[in-house]
Amino acid sequence: MSEESIFQKTILITGGTGSFGSTVVRRLLALEPKKIIIFSRDEKKQFDMRNAYNDPRLEFWIGDVRDSQSVDRAMHKVDLVFHAAAFKHVPTGEFFPLELVKTNILGSANVMQSAIDHHVERVVILSTDKAVYPINAMGMTKALMEKTMIAHAREARNGTILCGVRYGNVMYSRGSVIPLFVGHIKQGQPLKVTHREMTRFMLPLSQSVNLVLYALSQGLPGDIFTRKAPACTIDVLVQSLQALFKYPGEIKDIGIRGGEKMHETLVSAEELARAEDHGEYFRIVSESKDLDYEKYFTEGKKAFISSGGYTSENAPRLSVEEMSNLLITLPQIKKEISEYQYSKILQKSL
Repeated sequence: MSEESIFQKTILITGGTGSFGSTVVRRLLALEPKKIIIFSRDEKKQFDMRNAYNDPRLEFWIGDVRDSQSVDRAMHKVDLVFHAAAFKHVPTGEFFPLELVKTNILGSANVMQSAIDHHVERVVILSTDKAVYPINAMGMTKALMEKTMIAHAREARNGTILCGVRYGNVMYSRGSVIPLFVGHIKQGQPLKVTHREMTRFMLPLSQSVNLVLYALSQGLPGDIFTRKAPACTIDVLVQSLQALFKYPGEIKDIGIRGGEKMHETLVSAEELARAEDHGEYFRIVSESKDLDYEKYFTEGKKAFISSGGYTSENAPRLSVEEMSNLLITLPQIKKEISEYQYSKILQKSL
């Protein structure tokens, strides 16, 4: 399946009013689908999105992936599914882990099973680096979502293909660190960092959409795709923002919070041993393609296991200048800098 195959297809996006949904919709509309169904439980965001696009091909459904009946109603005559609905905020998940279980695992299972029951052609689930060697509730539930996807992909008998993508920090997505730092700058506060040598992958939203569309076109049952991306330290990120905004404010170290890692891992060492290198992407092949339990438990493969997988610690590192050049490509950053500079001019004139 190529991007051209989206022509006249009906597409369902769960959690479609989030950062990913808002970005992928613009890309998909250019490929002339028949209809895009935005499925979410936030009526205000749906109202805003409807007004922003004003496109008759967009159809908005209020529903919750936890409710299998509402998922089934939205799945009627759907060809393709992008499953982006999730609880993603790490600190919140540490306080309310069962809520993440209900949405990220059970809700995701509802979407997958409904897609199979309705003979959907392809399903792409969106996962996170936090699912690799997980240490927090969000990562643990996303890891089990991946395992659930692989199980559904293995069991599907009607031709429905289920696969997934996994990515790290998506720049300026909701809840990410960059808008948090920009908020500090706009309020004239110190930039609060957890640890300056902490590293994160830096992936623009547009590239996360490319990853999902690549998985849609190339994915086989149970595959998980990741995109290779540069990384930087939090210190480099903060210095880049200070340079772009011409902000002299101090940097305040607050220490690593519960549930946080020093470095992100997109592909584990064990997965890297069986992964396929697709140039800009890794394709992680599922370990078992069928329900032959005996073969799964008694047969292995001789493979070299790398020492650390593919991580933000060993990925190419961006300098302050390179990070600044990447940041300025983001329309949100351009808008924030313009508004910040204008506010400074106003303050001086008063």
